[in-house]
Amino acid sequence: MSKVIIKSYADLQAYEGQEIGVSEYHTITQEQISLFADATLDHQWIHLDAERAKTESPFGNTIAHGYLTVSLLPYLWGQIISIENLKMQVNYEIESLRFNQAVVVNSDVRLRVKLLSAKDLRGVIKAQLEVTMEIKDSRKPAFTGVITFLYHFNG
Repeated sequence: MSKVIIKSYADLQAYEGQEIGVSEYHTITQEQISLFADATLDHQWIHLDAERAKTESPFGNTIAHGYLTVSLLPYLWGQIISIENLKMQVNYEIESLRFNQAVVVNSDVRLRVKLLSAKDLRGVIKAQLEVTMEIKDSRKPAFTGVITFLYHFNG
């Protein structure tokens, strides 16, 4: 899939109400989970202890931190869209976010994005996006939510 190229507010606004795209799949590895645990100081056994998770966890294995999956948003979003002529992008808001299903280690996830709205706030573009993180071979997504980015275009 090729990236959507956005060079202006008008380009972005043209996608209002539409699905913009879907990222490639990304595999959540135990190494990534462990590094995230170290970065966030969240070392709960359900994320790190594979032997214990096999016997005590309802998931049968370690799972990714919910916030690890959320932290993949910019990376996966960058696979869907290329916003050019940009001075700055700011993460502005997570209006809603629901974790629907745990992401078991070695699962493949991808991001699906729909542009709900794009508004010009005196030169700063407020883009509200509906995001869904899908898990390969699962009917339930890892999470669904509405996030907002602020885009500051050049000139």
